[in-house]
Amino acid sequence: MADPVLLPLPRFNRRFIVTFDWVLLGLVVLVAGLGILTIYSATRSLSGDIQLTYHIRQAGWLGFSVAALLVTVAVDYRWLQRFAYALYGLGLILLLAVLIKGRMGMGAQRWLSLGVVAFQPSEMAKIFFILALSRYFAEVKRPFGMRDIIRVSALFLLSPLALLVLQPDLGTGLIFCFIYAGMVLIVGVRRKVLIALILSVALAVPFLGSVFWSGLKPYQRNRILAFVQPQADPSGIGYQINQSKITIGSGALLGKGYLKGTQGALRFLPEKHTDFIFSIFAEEWGFVGSIALLMLFLLVLLRGLETAQMAKDRFGYFVAMGVVTMFTLYICINIAMTLGLAPVVGVPLPFMSYGGTALVTNFIAVGLLINVRMRRFQLFY
Repeated sequence: MADPVLLPLPRFNRRFIVTFDWVLLGLVVLVAGLGILTIYSATRSLSGDIQLTYHIRQAGWLGFSVAALLVTVAVDYRWLQRFAYALYGLGLILLLAVLIKGRMGMGAQRWLSLGVVAFQPSEMAKIFFILALSRYFAEVKRPFGMRDIIRVSALFLLSPLALLVLQPDLGTGLIFCFIYAGMVLIVGVRRKVLIALILSVALAVPFLGSVFWSGLKPYQRNRILAFVQPQADPSGIGYQINQSKITIGSGALLGKGYLKGTQGALRFLPEKHTDFIFSIFAEEWGFVGSIALLMLFLLVLLRGLETAQMAKDRFGYFVAMGVVTMFTLYICINIAMTLGLAPVVGVPLPFMSYGGTALVTNFIAVGLLINVRMRRFQLFY
């Protein structure tokens, strides 16, 4: 397959202002703003402790994230298609660098430090992974057979997955697997191959399960045990999930009101401003507020699907679908985790959970969606 044609650098076009997806940008900024308010509520002190400044840091990261989105939009995504494989290689180098010189935290080696700033390379690696898969799938115009799946897995999935397992970052590793599986299904899989894969996985579950279990660290095993039977040790391994359920349930229909929640402020719920921020939001805004938040997320996803339909080339289509798949997985896994419907795997809620690297990466992903949408009127070569 020949490389995509290298296009000239685009000049400023007034049409970009008109075709820019202001609705999508407004939606994600609104959700991020709700996240900052919830972070403040979750980390404020009711017991006289020193006030934490996570919300101020997150506001700063939001400004940087919007700037990163604008930079992403300014570069024609067809340039990214040409350099997709190089970016994927850069992602692997960063993941390898984490294993060599990464910073330890919470039982895992996932961060690279750049002076006063530390970031998670796995976040950007997801974007590079989607770009590389999109370029490959854009050149494939037939349903996948077994050889295709094996070849693509060896080319794109196994290397980042192995590096993530070594950190260990099983949550992100699962996201990589699900993104890959979702995009393969979008390309299309022959029916016989799909049935064979399902049967093979079902038969291999007992063996793979024992190998997987033996390779887990103690805290990872405790998370799975807490999910299976949280009442077995309610003050120990089941404490986090139980407290999350209590926090969500205490919000009832309309919630306690903003800054009136107690589970976060009194430090009952661990990781309340990161993985379990949805629990704090549900406590203060209740079932009605939670549904409203889910509707905002749904609008973001629908906007992404609409962008995929509008894309004028296969690469743009697969980029949009890959980003939508990633956001869908993060939203579903995080909320299921807080409700006790999935094990705690350290998956943040997009745009809301505290964390600079994740927020910037999410806005870059949104920038890719806007990029594809606003250039739908341009001619392709």
